[in-house]
Amino acid sequence: MCGIAGIIHRKGASNIGFEMTNMLQALKHRGPDSTGFAIYGQPEAGEYVLRFKVAEQEELAQGHHFHAVIAERRAQVDALMAEMGVDVTELDEATEYAYRYQIRYDGDLKKFADRLENIEGAEILSIGNALELIKDLGDATVVSGQYGLGDFTGTHGIGHTRMATESDVDIRSAHPYWAYPYNDIAVVHNGQITNYWLMRRKLEREGQRFVSNCDSELLAVYTATNLEKGISLEESLTKSIDEIDGVFTYLVTTKDQLGMAKDTMAAKPMVLYESDDVVALASEEVSIRALIPHEIDTYDPYDEEVRVWQV
Repeated sequence: MCGIAGIIHRKGASNIGFEMTNMLQALKHRGPDSTGFAIYGQPEAGEYVLRFKVAEQEELAQGHHFHAVIAERRAQVDALMAEMGVDVTELDEATEYAYRYQIRYDGDLKKFADRLENIEGAEILSIGNALELIKDLGDATVVSGQYGLGDFTGTHGIGHTRMATESDVDIRSAHPYWAYPYNDIAVVHNGQITNYWLMRRKLEREGQRFVSNCDSELLAVYTATNLEKGISLEESLTKSIDEIDGVFTYLVTTKDQLGMAKDTMAAKPMVLYESDDVVALASEEVSIRALIPHEIDTYDPYDEEVRVWQV
């Protein structure tokens, strides 16, 4: 079933971490297995935020020995950064297995990402000037508390609560998905893409890389590929309705935009609230009510509807 939500402030930053936590917690009943956030902060010129992990939660159950394995993987990451001239300006350890590095790097971002991903157990969650992607097992309150998102200041964000139906309950299978290795593009999705493998193989022939077998990642890579070709976000969303088969509602974010698209059948729910200052979207109205408690008017986007909002 799963639940998705998004918010964008059009007149300045807000406590986006707190707001997204409340919206996603209200959707817990749609997906209790994992929760993910793609949130956009205040970028520093010339800097990236790298979010990555070196293990899954379940691996910690292997005992004390595995803690040494995690430490070795982390040491390999640090050695790689030193070798490639990556300057770490700030370091936070969210958990024993997940980290946030603020870095300066003038080299080839894809080459760096490829080499980091080749370290056993390592997985990049996101690299962005503004984007920070956080996902883990548990509901929104648990994940937000674990990663300290309650006071995250930013302009916009999207999130996902997952009910695992076709893949494992682990961080790799959780949403959102970053468009590897593109800067600041993320997607959350509710639905099923029936021409996933056909579209994926087409993109792979064009040189794109996938890090999971989840159909939602396709939407991230598809969007990033279109933007790289000079296609606008609105045009990409419109193209997706014709080129991607299945039932889907999805939200996509860039450094300064939030967009949505629904397929021709509009079978997957979406509720929208819009004012001069803020736009909020979610699978259910209860999620928006968790953000805006006073009386508001909402509406359900129609079939094939595409919308884009700018910071």
